Amino acid sequence: MKDVNGQILKILHEHNLKVTPQRKGILNYLMTHHNHPTVEMIRSNIVKDMSNLGTATVYNTLNTLVELGLVIEIQNGDGSTHYDYFAHPHFHMICTNCGKIDDVSFDGYMGEEKLLRENAEKETGYLTSKSHLEIYGICPNCQKKLRLNLINK
Repeated sequence: MKDVNGQILKILHEHNLKVTPQRKGILNYLMTHHNHPTVEMIRSNIVKDMSNLGTATVYNTLNTLVELGLVIEIQNGDGSTHYDYFAHPHFHMICTNCGKIDDVSFDGYMGEEKLLRENAEKETGYLTSKSHLEIYGICPNCQKKLRLNLINK
């Protein structure tokens, strides 16, 4: 826990953000839980430690962290927004049936991501600053359920 607290303080100081209990709590949750939470999930999990934590504060803090590139927003197809602390480069698989989100990383990802951005810049003339890849499909659990439904018909 001390290591995470030290990381949080370092991150906030590096980005010239005031160290508040709310920012520390939200960052701590995102850094220690890899469940791609919604605003309400974050709030409900840390409100027991901070009874004065409002939903607007969570939204505002997350928006700041997203603007700084520390956290990314993920839409899972059901209209809800999920958040992920982006400590290491990875992309996301999102189930179009149940909305489950999984992290995927591999050794060559950074090179592939760089190549995609370079090609996008050449084709469009944009100067890119960041990217995020989302791949949509059907997760193994939903595939199993779909197969069972077909068998039972």
